[in-house]
Amino acid sequence: MNKHTFQKRQLGKTSLQLSEFGLGCAAMAGNHRPVPNRDIHDALKSGLAAGVQFVDTAPFYGFGRSEHFVGAAIRDKENIVLSTKAGRLLKKEPIPADLVADWPGSFPFNPVYDYTYDGVMRSYEDSLQRLGVDKINVLLLHDIGEMQHGAELNARLFADAMSGGYKALDELRSAGEIQAIGLGVNEREVCIAAMEHGYWDTFLLAGRYTLLEQTPIHDLIPACEKVGTGIILGGPYNSGLLAGGDTWNYAKAPKDVVDKARAIEKVCESHNIPLAAAALQYPLGCAIVASVIPGARSQAEMEGNIELFTMDIPASLWSDLRNEKLVDEQAPLPA
Repeated sequence: MNKHTFQKRQLGKTSLQLSEFGLGCAAMAGNHRPVPNRDIHDALKSGLAAGVQFVDTAPFYGFGRSEHFVGAAIRDKENIVLSTKAGRLLKKEPIPADLVADWPGSFPFNPVYDYTYDGVMRSYEDSLQRLGVDKINVLLLHDIGEMQHGAELNARLFADAMSGGYKALDELRSAGEIQAIGLGVNEREVCIAAMEHGYWDTFLLAGRYTLLEQTPIHDLIPACEKVGTGIILGGPYNSGLLAGGDTWNYAKAPKDVVDKARAIEKVCESHNIPLAAAALQYPLGCAIVASVIPGARSQAEMEGNIELFTMDIPASLWSDLRNEKLVDEQAPLPA
């Protein structure tokens, strides 16, 4: 794989500079599909060798498996910005059958939600050990929101996260242990709510500001611009639909969503550009999006993502999408 000089963007008001193309390390840990150890190793190795300098992982991904492999891959590398998450503790106890099915090949630990002060501090220390590093740059509270937990349970967990959890993150930031704090979530609403409880350097938003949907341009993004909070964009393929699959939000996509994706694809085809390439590059039209982090399960997928990300896309493709009313007229287009 050829080495690239990926452009970098500042993350919010922090001193961190993220490569515009980053490595999202959920899928490689076996999310919904078994992934051999060699494929994880090769995917990370090829991405880093290509010049990627931002890596995002989490304790939940493979119940420690993702952090284990990420740590081994980056430990001897310089200038890597590392992001991981807190909000679950990995315990040596029976794992619910649905989680085992969702994460084949995972490590033998049960992920248990804990957004309290002590829980977040313990998660941070455990992550340092699993990764085998003495420094984490970005620490995010993971998977809060009503879509994730339901309204009743989320109310309690959100209260924990905004009190004890935020206190832990803020202390680590103030002490210089980490350089940026935020949320890593699938829901824009919880980010907006969290902004009333403290200052967040970044939100890692998965699947909510993509070529398929730009709702955050009307509320979350202006709020972030006002205070200087950066966005990391996860799930640029909307869990598969924008990369040739049939899933959206981790389930089979409904017909209206499929129809919109196909209409977008038709415009892309008229410019001889793959839909997935447009999906990877579109979010960076928004200036506060610091990095786009697709997942890859193998060296081939990693190299394919990089090829798509570095493809030249004519400005006329973006303007055609806007003219066809397939993207929000208020959402900025890539330069």
